[in-house]
Amino acid sequence: MEPKEYQQRTLDRVKEYLGHLYALKQTYQKALEELGPEASFDFAARAWGKLEGMYRQYTGRRDGLGRPLPAFCLKVPTGGGKTFLAVKAIDLINTIYRKRRTGLVLWVVPTSQIYSQTLKQLRDRDHPYRQHLDIASGGKTLILEKMQGFSPLDTQENLVVMLLMLQSSARQSKETLKVFRDSGNFAEFFPAEDAVEDNQRLLQRVPNLDTFEKAGGFWGRQIKTSLGNTLRLLEPVLIMDEGHKAYSETARSTLEGFNPSILVELSATPPEAGNKLVEITGVELDREQMIKFDLHVINKASVDWKDTLLSSHNHLENLGEKAREYEANSGRHIRPICLIQVERTGKNQRDGKYIHAEDVRERLIETLGVEPDEIAVKTSEKDELKEVDDVGGLMGRDCRIRYIITKQALQEGWDCAFAYVLCILTNPGSQTAMTQLVGRILRQPFAQKTGVRELDESYVFCFHQRGAELMEAIRNGLMGEGLGDLAGRVALGADEGEAAKGSDKMCTVRESFKPSIAQTILPVFVLREGRQWRTVSYHADIESRIGWDEADLSPLQNLTLSTLEEKDIEHIAAISQDAHRVIEQKNAVVLKKGGITVDPVFLSRHLLDIVPNPWEAYGMGQKVLDSLYDKYDGKLVTNNFVFIIEEMHKLLEKEKNRLAEGVFHRLISEGKLRFLVFTNEIGFRLPPQRIVKSEKTLTRKDGRGLQRSLFDYVPEEDFNETEKKVAWYLEEQDRLLWWYRNVPRRDYGVQGWQRHKIYADFIFADAAEAPEQFNRVYVIETKGLHIKNSEDSLYKRSVFQLCNTLGKKMTRSELGEQLNAPNIHFQVIDEEEWQSRLNELFAS
Repeated sequence: MEPKEYQQRTLDRVKEYLGHLYALKQTYQKALEELGPEASFDFAARAWGKLEGMYRQYTGRRDGLGRPLPAFCLKVPTGGGKTFLAVKAIDLINTIYRKRRTGLVLWVVPTSQIYSQTLKQLRDRDHPYRQHLDIASGGKTLILEKMQGFSPLDTQENLVVMLLMLQSSARQSKETLKVFRDSGNFAEFFPAEDAVEDNQRLLQRVPNLDTFEKAGGFWGRQIKTSLGNTLRLLEPVLIMDEGHKAYSETARSTLEGFNPSILVELSATPPEAGNKLVEITGVELDREQMIKFDLHVINKASVDWKDTLLSSHNHLENLGEKAREYEANSGRHIRPICLIQVERTGKNQRDGKYIHAEDVRERLIETLGVEPDEIAVKTSEKDELKEVDDVGGLMGRDCRIRYIITKQALQEGWDCAFAYVLCILTNPGSQTAMTQLVGRILRQPFAQKTGVRELDESYVFCFHQRGAELMEAIRNGLMGEGLGDLAGRVALGADEGEAAKGSDKMCTVRESFKPSIAQTILPVFVLREGRQWRTVSYHADIESRIGWDEADLSPLQNLTLSTLEEKDIEHIAAISQDAHRVIEQKNAVVLKKGGITVDPVFLSRHLLDIVPNPWEAYGMGQKVLDSLYDKYDGKLVTNNFVFIIEEMHKLLEKEKNRLAEGVFHRLISEGKLRFLVFTNEIGFRLPPQRIVKSEKTLTRKDGRGLQRSLFDYVPEEDFNETEKKVAWYLEEQDRLLWWYRNVPRRDYGVQGWQRHKIYADFIFADAAEAPEQFNRVYVIETKGLHIKNSEDSLYKRSVFQLCNTLGKKMTRSELGEQLNAPNIHFQVIDEEEWQSRLNELFAS
């Protein structure tokens, strides 16, 4: 399960922060040891200040002992893979910050639906999320529920992940909730009841532990052997799913009172107080094929709910036909599902005044001909979806359910990518349903677009809603799912003669430009396969040819290892009269029982995202370890094992790109890889028309309409500030024929020797002497100042330079008889010099 581009960007940012955090925490701890508490500082805030390009202020937080609590938030919209990012973040925290792969992770969720879903995924050893945790822990992962007991040895030898519901921890009365009750399940973590001095020493070290007696009692303050106290001792990694739910004062103080070592919030709509480390937009999700967009809202004019149900049913039938055609062509099974919200579901509430779940079921079966086993009712009292687990869940091929009737039970946490249609049968005056349920139909099946437009979009049917209020409800719903930037891409359809409202717009190429783009085909890298040519594939053609025996591992074999020993500090019940001896014994036990141990298999698992073959990854890992054992003492290698993993990952990533570049150039020199087009077969043609969803079109700087843009309507949301300036500049060039904003993931992309294609920002053509003709086509990528000399920028420059070199060698026959412009120029332009560079291009 490879991360999407925005997910990789998120994980890189997390790595950056954790690296600063670890370094500054070492400084912080050293200052405390040498100078005492008065030398304390908020190392988490200072680490935040070292982040490149970070403009948000850090909101400091403290744990239950008053110590700085590192806390950051990942803003991830619905459908963006929050759980995937959470498990990857756990791995990074353990590797970079905590320097260990065992211990406790407390995973807090807000609803029973999310709790059940997350628990099922993490316990399934075949699920990618669990597999990532197993890789992080070396195959030693324990998934526990709230009151399941565990021992000190469990946390020393395993990565223990405990799921907890928010309301279980956000207590109002600590005496009444099980988390804070005394329990024999955790007695091993605490001194014996009659060990008064041991209890007092532990309380001095962790003063926020719950106790039975006040200080003046006969036995003194006796510590409760509760789960809550155990959490305070173990200082867990705290993962908060939908973290914005925990911003009441009670919830915050309770969670911080668990003395977590670090707090990671994942939320679609984090509050202002959240330390947003990364902010992912809906546009990014759409480009990465994670969500079904655009969203179509059909507002029925009829006041009869049966007409709205009929329209929903008919549309679902059409989607089902498209899905069967898609499965016949691709082998992928999709069974579109319709969610229906009703007003009543209770057994004694079917009175004819309100739309009841059984009214809808009856209508579907008796009038619309739906089979009974294709309908399920999901309420707090009746959950007919439980039965589908036996046939592989809702997305299993053997499941027949196509209609799910509910009132509120699916509003939070429910997840099925086959849900395409939302049918709202509630009171037209209420917008709550629209706001809360819209996110349930947005997730794209298999996180991959089908190429069938109907199966890549989502649909809402409602009736007799006021247009302005309806759009406001949809916007609120998208905002609640973290997709507010996509609110302009909602197509509001009218019914029975109502005028269509909204922003669904068909854009076409301007008439004067149609002759030129009809003759324009942009070249791509193609590979010879027998007598045929096809577009190159990174995984099949480049990655598969990498010879890992050519990888240069010498920098790793000559690593300088630190003589400082990494120590894991566990707050467990191994307390004796000699506090100093306890600390020594504790560290030794942890190191022996599951702290940092050298494991070549564990090392190879951390390399699989770079080296796909586990045997090759294992062999290289073993080779590096053997060379280090020859050079250093075994204990020193053990203490630096996490550092070795980090350095090996970095080096192999660079080596992979170097070797892939060699493969790419070798294929070119052998004549197997070319940069060319075949008319009507291989190459990229500019689209003659497209549908856009935007409330605002880009205009010239002075407010006048665009004249030289290829399309007659250009959405302003597709441009950042630098790109707007470039577009305004192009509009003023007399030598320009037309310009086009190239859309990532959808338009022209160049596949180089790295995994992701390069999608340039602009394509434009300069005018020739003959009307409607041009001399050259330019493909331009703009880069910001802060990444001018980054590895990514240098790579794109190299690929574009290669395109220019190979483009000059293309013959007329290779370009196609009708291709108008054999001169195609590729260039990467930096933000501070874009205007001077473009001036040079137009002057040449």
